[in-house]
Amino acid sequence: MNLEQLGLFGVFLGGAIPWLEAIAVVPAGIFFGLYPIAVVAAAVVGNAITIFVFAYGGSKIRNWLLNKKSQNATAKSTKKFEKAQAAFDKYGIFGMALLGPILIGTQFAATISVAAGVKPLKTSIIISVATLLWAALIAVLSVWGGLDTLLERQLES
Repeated sequence: MNLEQLGLFGVFLGGAIPWLEAIAVVPAGIFFGLYPIAVVAAAVVGNAITIFVFAYGGSKIRNWLLNKKSQNATAKSTKKFEKAQAAFDKYGIFGMALLGPILIGTQFAATISVAAGVKPLKTSIIISVATLLWAALIAVLSVWGGLDTLLERQLES
């Protein structure tokens, strides 16, 4: 295994870690001289795997919440649930997909979306595509900003 493969494996693992996210490890991989398209692919695949895991785990959380709600239908717990549901209804799955990577993390956005009633597969696909778009944008900005040659320039001086 060569150094680039190890670097891409690190990007893959970093993309899979909640809150580290694909969009955080893409600039790091590019900074260390890895090929930007390979970096985006490794980071997004690592992130997508955990998105699917969290989304399917979110369906279990939704079932637990619904059972708990029906058993303990107090005004206070119902009010909190309705408030959370209203926030999700306002922004929806696309808002979670767009803002999740930068605000709460894609894995938690997937869990919340499924707990709010979106099917796990739909949630996983939408949030994974949004992560790909974010990672590609971050890669383009990183290369455009010269991050791909920064380390090389520092080593030369």
